[in-house]
Amino acid sequence: MTSFELSLRLARPADATPIANLSRDLIEYGLRWRWTPMRVAASIRAPDVNVLVARIRENVAGFAIMRYGDADAHLDLLAVAPPYRRLGVGRQLLEWLEKCAVVAGIFSVALEVRAGNEGAQLFYERMGYRTLVHLPGYYQGIEAALRMGRDLSRRPVDHRICCPGSKSNGVHSTDSEGRS
Repeated sequence: MTSFELSLRLARPADATPIANLSRDLIEYGLRWRWTPMRVAASIRAPDVNVLVARIRENVAGFAIMRYGDADAHLDLLAVAPPYRRLGVGRQLLEWLEKCAVVAGIFSVALEVRAGNEGAQLFYERMGYRTLVHLPGYYQGIEAALRMGRDLSRRPVDHRICCPGSKSNGVHSTDSEGRS
């Protein structure tokens, strides 16, 4: 993939339904659908949230939703559609949102990921995230989660991720979901 094929931009109201559908299919499978188009649209409008969309040509390749607080940020959702995985899409989404946090003076990011989603856990580890705690029944009392966090003042350990010109080899959909 050449860099001009992938574009990142803040989501617009018209993006709410495609984002919600990707969340339902790639993140919330086996659970009650909570990130509905209405909830995604509310996040798009929220002043303390960035909803980022990755497109390759006209196709939604992935998206991410991050909430920003006074001292920390929370990655609510990040997913990459199956045809676009392992191309660096997830890495670029996450790096863009992390840069926004740093510009705002926020250096702590947390997320939750399904305890059984080893691919997503590996992706986040390569991006510099570490497991903080195991949360039994976190997902609607059905499934456990791992809370992971990252200190943005430190570089990721995996130099294949952080160094210019390198290619990511670990982009996966994840199921990081904040609670309301």
